[in-house]
Order: sequence, then C-alpha cells, then structure tokens
Amino acid sequence: MIKRQLPPNASVANEDTEGRLVAPAASRNTQAICDLVQLVAPPSGTALELASGTGQHVASFARCLPGLRWQPSEIDPQRRASIDAYTAALPNVSTAVELNATALGWHRDFGKKDLIILINLVHLISRPETETLIAEAARALNVAGRFVLYGPFMRSGELTSDGDKRFHEALTQQDPEIGYKDDSEILELLRANGLKLIQITEMPANNLAFVFEMPGI
Repeated sequence: MIKRQLPPNASVANEDTEGRLVAPAASRNTQAICDLVQLVAPPSGTALELASGTGQHVASFARCLPGLRWQPSEIDPQRRASIDAYTAALPNVSTAVELNATALGWHRDFGKKDLIILINLVHLISRPETETLIAEAARALNVAGRFVLYGPFMRSGELTSDGDKRFHEALTQQDPEIGYKDDSEILELLRANGLKLIQITEMPANNLAFVFEMPGI
C-alpha cells in the first residue's frame, strides 16, 4: 500500500506460470483467517479488503463467503493484476481498484460496507498513517458492519517472540516510523473511532485478529 523501501522479507511474492503472485505468508495463513472470517462476517452484503496484496486472501474469502460481494483494493498495479488473475472466475468479486488506505477521504468513494478486512499492513506503516486508516475504515462501515484487523502486534508493549523481535528491529532500522504497534494502542484507536470490540483472537505465528463492529446509534 505504501511506497516505502521495506526490508526484503516484509512483503515477499513470486510469480507463477499464470501471472499470479504467490506470497508464502499468505499461503500459510489464508485458511486460518478464512476460518475466523466465516465465524464473524455477515452472511450477505458488501465487503472491502484493504491492501489485498497478491489476491490469495480475497479469492479464498469469496469462496468461503459467497453471499458477500467482495471489493479487493491495492495501490500496486502489478498486485492488482495478480488479484484479478486469482478472482477472474469468481462471480462475487469485483475488479481490483487502486486505493491507498492511509490517504484521507477514501471512505467517500468506498463506503457503506458491511465488512472490511485488513491483513498484515499496520506494522508496515507509521502511527499517523494507522490513525488515518482506522478513521477512514470506521467511516466506511455500515451500522452493524464489522472490521477485521489481522497482523503481528506487541502485547502490552512487549515483543513476545524472537522472530517478532528480529522483524520489528529490521523494520525500524529501515524506517523508524514503522514497526509493530501495541495491542492496547490499536484498541484505543478503534474505540476512539466509535467501534465496539467483538473479539480478539490469537492466530498462528503469534499474530492477532481484532474484530470490531460499528454499533447503531
């Protein structure tokens, strides 16, 4: 999503023979995230995935939740082409659109969503960018719409595995404004934007999934 010079292991993807990008991290975590999303997503309506990356996730979500109309988004044109290659045969997925989720005002063009999903981006952007993203996502949700936020986070200010410590250090050495955010920091930001916590789920590889809902007035 953000045009930064990131460490080489931050967003790795290789191209297959059909022009699709394959990210090893997405290959590993897609099923676990699908299982969670099936439990917390509305059965029908409109869904937006922010920073869809290679397209592996949204293709799986669309198969698992056929009652939702999925809109993938990505700032990188090569990845948008990959997304479209993954989803071309899926009737409930729209063509990938260019969207910078850290930019102000995108909710005006991509609002009225029943579900928004964001996977593995928050540790790659700054605190101010994270604040903007969460505020825009909250404004883009319908009443009773849900926001699923997945990725690696600190727990109460602590990095809880050696792998997380190494990755966070690599990120901050490259750009001191990025790196892991704290779980309490994310809770504060989401609640400050009017969202209600539904659940926090421990996910494989020491990741967390936050599920929030936009309550009625």
